Amino acid sequence: MKHLIIKEKEKEVFEKMKEIFRFKNTFASPKMQKIVLNVGTGTAIKKDKNKNDEISLRLAKITGQKPVTRGAKHSIASFKTRAGDPIGIVVTLRGKRMYAFLEKLINVALPRTKDFRGIARTGVDNIGNLTIGIKEHTIFPETADEDIRDIFGMSITLVSSAKNKKEGTAFFELLGVPLKKEESVRKIKQG
Repeated sequence: MKHLIIKEKEKEVFEKMKEIFRFKNTFASPKMQKIVLNVGTGTAIKKDKNKNDEISLRLAKITGQKPVTRGAKHSIASFKTRAGDPIGIVVTLRGKRMYAFLEKLINVALPRTKDFRGIARTGVDNIGNLTIGIKEHTIFPETADEDIRDIFGMSITLVSSAKNKKEGTAFFELLGVPLKKEESVRKIKQG
């Protein structure tokens, strides 16, 4: 099973992080908790009533799980939005689906991204989660046969149990997420 590769890698990550952060227990090491995919549809729903349904179907193909439509929390007159209007679609993955999606993201989708040179290290926040912005959903193999005019972007948040940015960055790097090399390391190698 493919999704077990990342899960097995998590066990190896503990051994490497034990040396760096001096963890004494496997429970102290960071682990993947969930993956959240978020697509903001905004005011496009005013022009095309079926837009959210199309995006939901495509996200369901990509993740293997039915998405949830989110409504606006407040009415904003300048955006012509009322409280409760659908403005986004969210999928939260846990367990086997999470590991299968992470495997597909790292090994298939990200390498298919145009001019991909790695994910910026600034994507890891202060509580150890990584957020990736994707401009085109067509990088996923399930959507390769789609109509080109309806391309949408999404944000993917990898939520880990890391306590801070340093732990989170090391965890994602050891897990195999293609993060960009640090600038200081590049300058040393070039100079």
